[in-house]
Amino acid sequence: MTPIIVFSVITGYFGLLMLISYLTSRKSDNNTFFTGNRKSPWYLVAYGMVGASLSGVTFISVPGEVANTGWTYLQFVLGNIVGYVIIAFVLIPLFYKLNLISIYEYLKDRFGLKSYRTGASFFLISQTIGASFRLFLAAIVLQIAFFDSFGIPFWVTVLVTISLIWLYTFRGGIKTIVWTDTIQTTFLLLAVTISIIVILSQLNLSFDDAIKLVTTSPKSKLFEWDWLSDRNFFKTFTAGIFITIAMNGLDQNVMQKNLTCKNVKDAQKNILWFSITFLISTLLFLILGVLLYQYALANNIPIPERTDDLYPLLALNYFGLLAGIVFLLGIIAAAFSSADSALTALTTSFCIDILNIRKTKTVQKKTRLYVHIGFTMLMFLVIIVFNSFNDTSVVSAVFKVAGFTYGPILGLYSFGLITRKKVKDKLVPLICIIAPILSIILNYNSEKWFNGFKFGFEILIVNAIVTMLGLWLITIKPKTSLN
Repeated sequence: MTPIIVFSVITGYFGLLMLISYLTSRKSDNNTFFTGNRKSPWYLVAYGMVGASLSGVTFISVPGEVANTGWTYLQFVLGNIVGYVIIAFVLIPLFYKLNLISIYEYLKDRFGLKSYRTGASFFLISQTIGASFRLFLAAIVLQIAFFDSFGIPFWVTVLVTISLIWLYTFRGGIKTIVWTDTIQTTFLLLAVTISIIVILSQLNLSFDDAIKLVTTSPKSKLFEWDWLSDRNFFKTFTAGIFITIAMNGLDQNVMQKNLTCKNVKDAQKNILWFSITFLISTLLFLILGVLLYQYALANNIPIPERTDDLYPLLALNYFGLLAGIVFLLGIIAAAFSSADSALTALTTSFCIDILNIRKTKTVQKKTRLYVHIGFTMLMFLVIIVFNSFNDTSVVSAVFKVAGFTYGPILGLYSFGLITRKKVKDKLVPLICIIAPILSIILNYNSEKWFNGFKFGFEILIVNAIVTMLGLWLITIKPKTSLN
């Protein structure tokens, strides 16, 4: 594709987002920004959440990774479904009952102010790094597809991209995002669907031929039973449950959208229907992965060293103009849908959990605006730091380390919901710092210490258990009454 076409696609897409922003942000206030006035249709939220969940990492990495791990990722997604059911019937009723804006307000009522600020701080750290990483990957694709042609440096690419996101979210916040996410989900699913159709057409494969090819391919291996493997079914399935609870149910970014629904029942329907749509979408990406490698083999196209490069390489250079444009829209949608909701959630959490804004509406709105700008600048700086490493494997490692910070959040909520014990609130920050450090050390040394055993995603569960044990050690013994 020529740079002019790429520029036209980006401009048209941004224009569409700005139109939606204008229509949804009229007469907006802080309540609109934080909760969408709790008027979002559940089916709209459910559909839009698919786009936010299928980040640029999923969009690019899942199809490419089938060469290394087959369909074993689906084991993890099946666990996700169970996790979403738990979120629907345990967490959502709790959050609606307490009428929360930030979900971390629960920790203040349950344990105290220090615990509350600790949970929120771990979210802010995790989300800042995670969202920056996902936007970083998408910015690299935009750099290659367009900005390199004009000699524009990477930092300008990032600045332009994140500024555009700020422009269409700073007024309407979560209300705008609920609607823009539906557009972004549509382009993501269109990209994978059209790519599959193009491959089948160019390889002269019927639908039945494609099903046979996918089901018989060694790249479609689903189950891994080797206990030592980090892809073992029981480990990944169980991890899928708890990671979903931690990184979706206990994540302000995701739950803020659920809390825009009118009531508990609508929010529950949203989560359950979203989980089904998410499963179907993941299957499409895995099917695409098998077909991408078959296409490259049939056309003698060298496989890139980095599997993440395969889908962009074929879509932008071999699938034709329409598929290339839709792929570009898909990667932009993946970048924007991940970053826009993260930016809004970070702003919400910082305003409510850290600053505790309870002043006049004018002061609240100004404060929110300054915080929104601040997090936009922070994400920009984090991405520039990532790029300075000049090694995506290093950046990926940083992203994985950020994932460890969800363990303490999961531990805090689990301890709070399972037990009725009180803890020494002032010691909670120390427990929540020690737990991920011990988990990282354990994860790094597991093969040496446990006869080749590898931790996978389930290290999050270990992290949460360590947190809960620490909380148990600092419980306050109930005072005994003298008779």
